[in-house]
Amino acid sequence: MTALAAVHTALPPHRYRQEDLTEPLGDLCLAPGADRAVFRRLHTSAGVRTRHLALPIERYAALRDFRESNEAWLTAGLDLAERALTNALAQAGLAPADVDLLVCASITGVAAPSLDARLAGRIGLRPDVKRLPVFGLGCVAGAAGIARVHDYLRGHPGGTAVLLTVELCSLTLQKGDDSRANLVAGALFGDGAAALVARAAANGAGTEPAAGPAVVATRSHLHPGTEHLLGWDVGAGGFRVVIDPAVPALVRSELGAHVRGFLAEHGLDTGDIGAWVCHPGGPKVLDAVAEALALPDDALTPSRRSLAAVGNLSSASVLHILQGLTEAHRPEPGTWGLVLAMGPGFCTELVLLRW
Repeated sequence: MTALAAVHTALPPHRYRQEDLTEPLGDLCLAPGADRAVFRRLHTSAGVRTRHLALPIERYAALRDFRESNEAWLTAGLDLAERALTNALAQAGLAPADVDLLVCASITGVAAPSLDARLAGRIGLRPDVKRLPVFGLGCVAGAAGIARVHDYLRGHPGGTAVLLTVELCSLTLQKGDDSRANLVAGALFGDGAAALVARAAANGAGTEPAAGPAVVATRSHLHPGTEHLLGWDVGAGGFRVVIDPAVPALVRSELGAHVRGFLAEHGLDTGDIGAWVCHPGGPKVLDAVAEALALPDDALTPSRRSLAAVGNLSSASVLHILQGLTEAHRPEPGTWGLVLAMGPGFCTELVLLRW
C-alpha cells in the first residue's frame, strides 16, 4: 500500500472574516448602486467564516488584466508552494532530494516553466526528479492527485512522491461580472497551497510509521454529457467560472450508486466508513452528498469545518481536511476512510483509505 507520511497546508497571511469581505467584493463585482440583497445572502449562507487571500483585499481593484492577476498568482503561489512542500517534507523526516516524483496541480493560473520546475532549484529537488504539472482537474485534483501518486508508487517500491496543490482562487474573480456563478465563487472560494508526502512499501514492508492513513484503492469516473456543468470560460479577462445550478441534482442522482459500487468491491458499505474526506464544494453540494449516501449528520463535519475556516480551496481542500485528520481529529487505527471529490468533466474521484 501507499502510506501518506505527511500533509501540510500553507495559507496566505491576509486573513479576513467573511462579513468583512462582503462589501469589498461587492464593489468589485457589482455595478455602483446595484441591489446587494442577493449577494449578501450568498455570503451569509456560504458556510464560510474566515478566508485567506493571496493579496490584501484593497489590492484587487488595482489588477488591470489577466496578465497582472497571473503574475500575482505566480509570485504568491511559489511562496506558498515552498512553505507547503518544505514543511510537509520536514514532518515526514525527509529532504527535498528524497523526492522521486512531484505532481503539481493548479487551476487558478498558468506558467511555463511550470510552478514545479521553478520550485525545483529553489528548494533543492534533485535534477532527475520526475515532474507532472496538472491543469484542468480543478476541485477534483486533490483526490485525483493522491490516486495518481498511488499509481506511481505501486510500481516504485521504496519511492517517495509528493502531491502539491496551489490554488489562489481570489485572483480569478472577474471584476464587473454580476453573474450568479461569479458571485457564488466570490462567496465560497479561498486561497492556499497544500502538500502531501506519500511513500511506497518496499517488498511488502512499511518504510516508516506514517502520520496518516494508507491508500487501499482508487476509482475515477466521468459522467457523460455533463461537460458544461463546471469549469472555466477562458477569455480576455482570464478564467470566468462556470458553476451550473444542476450540480447538486447530479450528485443526488448518480453519486450513491457510484460510491456504493466501489465500496462493495472491497466488501464495504457506507456505514463502514469512519472518516469522510469530502471536498467542500459548498453547503448545497455537501447536503447533496449526505443525502445521496444517507450519511449521519456528523459524517461531513470535517468538510464543513474546513469550509468554515478557509473556504473552498479547490484542489487543496481535501488535503486541508486530511491534515486535520492527522493532527487534531485522528481516527482510531483500523478506521476506513474515503476521499471524495468532484470536478470539471463532470467527474468524480474516490480514494479508499485505512488508518
